[in-house]
Amino acid sequence: MQPRYVHIKTKLLDAIETGAMKPGEQVPSENQLAQLHGVSRMTARRALSEMVDEGILMRSQGLGTFVSDHRPMSSMLEIKSIRDEIEHRGHAYTNQIRLLERTFANADIAQRLAIPVGSDVFHSIIVHCENALPIQFEDRWVNPQWIPDYLEKDFTAQTANYYLNQVAPLSQADHSVEAVLVSPEVAKALLIQSNAPCLKVTRRTFTGIKASDNPSANNVVSHAVLYHPGSRYRLGGHLEF
Repeated sequence: MQPRYVHIKTKLLDAIETGAMKPGEQVPSENQLAQLHGVSRMTARRALSEMVDEGILMRSQGLGTFVSDHRPMSSMLEIKSIRDEIEHRGHAYTNQIRLLERTFANADIAQRLAIPVGSDVFHSIIVHCENALPIQFEDRWVNPQWIPDYLEKDFTAQTANYYLNQVAPLSQADHSVEAVLVSPEVAKALLIQSNAPCLKVTRRTFTGIKASDNPSANNVVSHAVLYHPGSRYRLGGHLEF
C-alpha cells in the first residue's frame, strides 16, 4: 500500500494531467487536503512540498499553492547546455544529428562570425529531445579558427554548446528571442504543425581568450538559431534588486 502522501500526489497529478486542474489554478490547502483524504496536516504538507520542489506546483506567499505552467523553462539570464537543463529536471536527454558539414560562409554568416565571405565554416543541425520528444532544433555555425576539430566530435555524448565552452570559454553573448512560424523542415523535425508558434532564440557567442596559434583571430565563436515549440517550452528567470 502506497504512503498516504504519495496517494495525495497521485490524485493531484491525475487532476492536472486530465485537465481537471489547469495551470494557474489554486489547489486545495493543507487543511482541505488533510480533511479530504483523512490524513494529518503534516502528511498533506509533505505532498504539496514535494510537488513544489518538483516544479509541478508553485507557492505564492500569503495567497496559496497553484498549478505551475508545466512547460520546461530555460533561463534568459545564463547560457546552459540543453542536456544539463533536461537532466536537471530528472528527464532523459537524447538527440538527433541532422547535419555536420564544412561549408563556405555566405554574406550573412560571414557578418555574424566576423570573417570574410567565402571563408570555411562548420555547420551543424541537431535536434534535442526530452523524454524522446523534440524540444529544440539547433542550427549552429561555428568559426573553425576556434574549434578546428568540431566536425570530429561525438555530439551524442556531449552537446555542441558544452564542448565549445570547454575549448573556448564564453565571455559574452548577443541574445534575442522572438515568436515565429517555422519552415516545414523545422516543423517536421520538432513534430509540430507548420502553423504552430515557436520560440526562436538567436545567439552569438564570444570568447575572452586569445588563439595562441592565430593571434589575429576574432573572438566570435559561433552563431546559433534555436527553435522551440511554444507549447513545450518557455523562457524566464529570477531577478533580485
